Amino acid sequence: MTYNSTLLRLLDERGYIHQLTDAEGLDALAANQVVPGYIGFDATAPSLHVGSLVQIMLLRRLQQAGHKPIVLMGGGTTKVGDPSGKDESRKLLTSETIDANIASIRKVFERLLTFGDGPTDAVMINNDDWLAKLGYVDLLREVGPHFTINRMLTFDSVKLRLDREQPLTFLEFNYMILQAYDFRELALQHGCRLQMGGSDQWGNIVNGIELTRRMNGIEVFGATTPLLTTADGAKMGKTAAGAVWLNEDALPAYDFWQYWRNCDDRDVGKFLRLFTDLPLEEIARLETLEGSDINAAKIVLANEVTRLCRGDEAASTAEATAAATFAGGGLGADLPVLAVAAGGIGIIDALVGIGFAASKGEAKRLIAGGGARIDGAAVTNEALHITVENETRISSGKKKHGILRPA
Repeated sequence: MTYNSTLLRLLDERGYIHQLTDAEGLDALAANQVVPGYIGFDATAPSLHVGSLVQIMLLRRLQQAGHKPIVLMGGGTTKVGDPSGKDESRKLLTSETIDANIASIRKVFERLLTFGDGPTDAVMINNDDWLAKLGYVDLLREVGPHFTINRMLTFDSVKLRLDREQPLTFLEFNYMILQAYDFRELALQHGCRLQMGGSDQWGNIVNGIELTRRMNGIEVFGATTPLLTTADGAKMGKTAAGAVWLNEDALPAYDFWQYWRNCDDRDVGKFLRLFTDLPLEEIARLETLEGSDINAAKIVLANEVTRLCRGDEAASTAEATAAATFAGGGLGADLPVLAVAAGGIGIIDALVGIGFAASKGEAKRLIAGGGARIDGAAVTNEALHITVENETRISSGKKKHGILRPA
């Protein structure tokens, strides 16, 4: 389909569109007025990880196209837990923890969106503002008649859990109702006309559209992005070492930069379109590079994404650290550091302490597999004791390095 609106053309060109509930209707609306659109984010941790970055960038594209992003923080729904894609119930958090998480998460949004009071300025809203005030009987009477158990049981978030005979609590079963109610509330109170999300949210989005139309006669729209995986089929945002967090205090800038620098060659073009503001013509040039030349495109990707999420200085420092560590054989300033007392440290404790292994067992497996190195030399003895008189490089594989420094 050829789109008339700047918004849908931009989303289409950069690969964000998977499903649209009414492409022609949304295209016509976006071509003629400012469209407030939202994406919801639950606050289960102090930081989101890169698996959420495509959705944050989607809000950025919305604003770039002249529309209004609404960041809906799930202060209320986090208390319930979204069963989508989950194999087990989520740990319940206190209100104080959720509020602290929201305050921490906001830092990344402030880098990527322009907040304010203007017609296209972003706003952050907490759904606890209305969900916490809902009376149970009132919700049953007002909203309950618009949902059938028959249909709710067909949604993947419910069906997959039941098919695997894994518990699905009544609390979680209500999540889709609350998310649908969010869309209706945003439409009424903030003029929101569009909900966006990942492809796993399609059912929840459609629920919200139908509820808003049935209860209030307001026409609203939905859009989802493709399920985002790396070329080898892995889920975005997860590595062997753990989640790739967006917040600086959750993951050092160097490690964040390295995640993008080490991406699969086949992902470079896709990631440049989704996660950077580079012109499409430049991206087309970069993704044609082959062999060792593709590394130049990966460095551009790492710099651009790190610059957006962490700032110019973080990107520059991370690139310089990589150059010093790999090209020059030195120790870059941005590598993780572990201070070691005068008596020295065992290799296993060093690998765990620097963050290259989550446990002593994992450290032993790293050594057994030949992945642990001290100053470039492979470690073969798991009982090795290291006396640190000068800065010493400790490595996990060929791409992960840190510094052991005298305390």
